[in-house]
Amino acid sequence: MRTAFSVSKSVPAKVAAIVIPIAASGPIPSGVGLNRAQLAALGFEGKTSQTHTLTPAAGKTAVRVLVGIGDVRDLNTSVLRNVAASAARACARYESIATTLPGVIRGSAKASTQAVVEGIALALHRWVALKNDKSGLAKLTSVTLVSAEKTADVQAGMLMGIATSTAVCTARDFANTPPSHLTARQFADHAVAIANASGLEVTVYNRDQLIAMGCGGLVGVNAGSTEPPRMVKLVYTPTSAKGKVVLVGKGVMYDSGGISLKPSNESHAAMKMDMSGAAAVLSTMGALRAMKVKTQVTAYLMCTDNMPSGSALKLGDVLTMRNGKTVEIHNTDAEGRLILADGLSLGAESKPDAMIDIATLTGACLAALGKRMAGVLGNNVGVIDQLKASSTRTDELLWELPLFTDYRRMLDSNVADMRNIGGPLAGATTAALFLSEFVGSTPWAHLDIAGPMDADSDSGWLNRGATAYGTRLLIDFCANFTKPAKKK
Repeated sequence: MRTAFSVSKSVPAKVAAIVIPIAASGPIPSGVGLNRAQLAALGFEGKTSQTHTLTPAAGKTAVRVLVGIGDVRDLNTSVLRNVAASAARACARYESIATTLPGVIRGSAKASTQAVVEGIALALHRWVALKNDKSGLAKLTSVTLVSAEKTADVQAGMLMGIATSTAVCTARDFANTPPSHLTARQFADHAVAIANASGLEVTVYNRDQLIAMGCGGLVGVNAGSTEPPRMVKLVYTPTSAKGKVVLVGKGVMYDSGGISLKPSNESHAAMKMDMSGAAAVLSTMGALRAMKVKTQVTAYLMCTDNMPSGSALKLGDVLTMRNGKTVEIHNTDAEGRLILADGLSLGAESKPDAMIDIATLTGACLAALGKRMAGVLGNNVGVIDQLKASSTRTDELLWELPLFTDYRRMLDSNVADMRNIGGPLAGATTAALFLSEFVGSTPWAHLDIAGPMDADSDSGWLNRGATAYGTRLLIDFCANFTKPAKKK
């Protein structure tokens, strides 16, 4: 993240632009120098995220960038995050700005500031590592958050926003990176570096170790690749932990579909992002200490690519998973659930208070919910409700789909305990039912982020390309976690 944030009680003398929030009704801030009729004549009405740039006031050098905050009665942190993102894009050509945006919502300076920092930082983020032309990077690298009151809360919110934004930008960078530049081994190396910088315990498991551990899903999916698999275990242990959570992330570094080869279209080219779940989990783990999270969190990153070759997994093959269950392969493109099964089995063995897996898992979920929200399914209402609450706070939208157990028979196999697909219908549900076979009695939820893993254009805090969807949601979930009742 290239943007530096600071807090001040007044606007600095040397700043290129001042961002002034204006509501759709009510008084106009004195620094604007125009009334509502004059602003309306310029096409500015204070609508949410609307922007307009004015020349410097008399005797001043800073331009004034007006940003609409809409009806103040509708303001919340999700709206404010997107308002801040619009302001950032309008100011991208200036090197420094100052703004009073954190104070527009009364009584919540910390949460408001965090939202403002996230909106600005995430809107400005670009991945240009492989471009010779870096002109796509914003010039804006310095943001002053102006607040005459509650400066301690503003400072705290700023630090939280920096931690979450850094995590998202990191996860986006991973997911945007081509598979030739980010193999399972390289991703594991990055995980070790992040762990060392974030006070995490880290263990990396190679192919031979995975075979010895009985992780047949991960080893089986990897069979067609010249690149070996990796499983990374990360552990965050705070003082006086108030709960124990396990996170499992799908890390398919590139998904060709294997023998069940994907069509050669844009969706195939986007399969470098099939490790977005693991990227979100790794980046979440890296933020926990900075966020002062009191929950103990263990993560499993299940990393491989899925390639066709003479040694690749075949339709009709049977794999034995970590928990001993056998799976007949009916589609090698339904590989994510196979590697998650091993991670969930390992996670369940530690008897956590809750377990969450996150994966770009099914086209069925994309078809059902589109690209703006993820699906959530699980066996515990308390866990799902906490995820929904985090979804509301972070604007990473979730919609609950049914874990309808009658559909379990769609996974029945004549030669093994189950098949890895359930047919053409209810694909998101049957995939989750498959995963549920590996969690035991652990309170568990599954996040299917196949839809919102990437964005087609810039919109609010989202940028074109990988979104790192689920990163802020998981951070918030871990930070606010309470033990649920262990019942379905």
